[in-house]
Amino acid sequence: MSSTDHSTRQPVPSTDDVRIDAAAAPKAAEATTNRRVDTTFDKFHDRYSVRTLGLKTSPVRALFSVANRPEVVSLAGGMPNIADLPLDVVGESLKELIDTRGAVVMQYGSGQGEPEIREHICEVMAAEGLIADPDNVTVTCGSQQGLDLVTRIFCNPGDVIMAESPSYVGALNTFTSYQAEVIHVDMDDEGLVPESLREKVTAARRDGKSVKFLYTIPNHSNPSGISQSTQRRREILAVTDELDLLVVEDNPYGLLNLDGDPLPTLKSMDPENVIYLGSFSKTFAPGFRVGWMLAPSFVRSKLVLAQESATLCPPVFSQFAISSYLTHWDWRGQVRSFIDMYRVRRDTMLASLAEHMPEGTTWTRPSGGFFVWLTMPGAVDSAAMLPRAVTKLVAYTPGTAFYSDGRGQRNIRLSFCYPTPERIKVGVERLAGVMRDELDIAETFQLGDGRRHVRDLGPGPDLA
Repeated sequence: MSSTDHSTRQPVPSTDDVRIDAAAAPKAAEATTNRRVDTTFDKFHDRYSVRTLGLKTSPVRALFSVANRPEVVSLAGGMPNIADLPLDVVGESLKELIDTRGAVVMQYGSGQGEPEIREHICEVMAAEGLIADPDNVTVTCGSQQGLDLVTRIFCNPGDVIMAESPSYVGALNTFTSYQAEVIHVDMDDEGLVPESLREKVTAARRDGKSVKFLYTIPNHSNPSGISQSTQRRREILAVTDELDLLVVEDNPYGLLNLDGDPLPTLKSMDPENVIYLGSFSKTFAPGFRVGWMLAPSFVRSKLVLAQESATLCPPVFSQFAISSYLTHWDWRGQVRSFIDMYRVRRDTMLASLAEHMPEGTTWTRPSGGFFVWLTMPGAVDSAAMLPRAVTKLVAYTPGTAFYSDGRGQRNIRLSFCYPTPERIKVGVERLAGVMRDELDIAETFQLGDGRRHVRDLGPGPDLA
């Protein structure tokens, strides 16, 4: 290298440079010490939006891989039993659609949904006494998308949504993903407690929070199975009117009243202040992913714009397939068949719980829908107990999934819709055995007044 080549020479720092570096060193060390370190292999981890942190794995979905093992009795998921569907009729209808209207049913469609299915949806709602105009119906990819759309058009980060206690896990995950705060309203045997709703909305507004709507499942609620009485519905709507609070009514189980006629919808009782969500997943088949929203015209126009930005249009083929089924088959008779089938399963579960559950266990007695809400005695944690239950070949959904604030440790959601009555009996007996084992362990490590034994407190000073 020649004497004039300085390409590899390092600059000599000046005195000022050294002084600056010395002053910055502690701050640099502190920054290094406080730097967040995540154990993740996702190279995009630091690029996700803050909103993404609200996306959580559903405990219900996470159970599917385990619950689908044939040796495990799953009392966990709310999967409809569609074994009694006339699959030959459905198959013939689908073939006819392709043969006669293939170029239409496999094309893009309207963002609001096809006029044909919207007219049929109004016929279905009329079976519950809800009279509607097809122009106010927006078709969605299941009612779950309806929850997403209504949250998107109404909620800013930090806004408040009132929800039952407990409430549907899919709704809670959606609300959280839009950075909304969920405040749970108390429930009793008749459903949501009006005075609790008034108190909690008033308190939230007093704290400067924007309360956007009440989310409720008035018929055979998921997960509690509780239905609001007609009088209770009037009282709730009186409070929401007083507070000028929008209501979002989720009603997938309304037609599945196992003990009588369907109860009046909130939408039919207050057409201008209620947004209604419906679905074919429970009364036909969930795989087609067709639901709908019934909303006032101004809201409906916003929902259609949000729908178009999400999907361009809901699945066209699915809409025509369901329309064809509703046209060519006695769907009302099919719903009655489902009701008879689910009633046997519900009654089997309630009888099995009464026969096998440990003393002090309580549970709801649903008049319809798919679910029983169980409360365990003692200091037993349903989430911690689940792995041990699975080893005993029974699965359920822990109650903590249905709260946004960490409650529900002593609760379990049990589903009676999918297993056969014989499997329900076996599953409940297995679950009761697991609960007895857990209660024995809890009693062993607790004193009579509920305090934990010293030996369960872990390492520490001599407390004798």
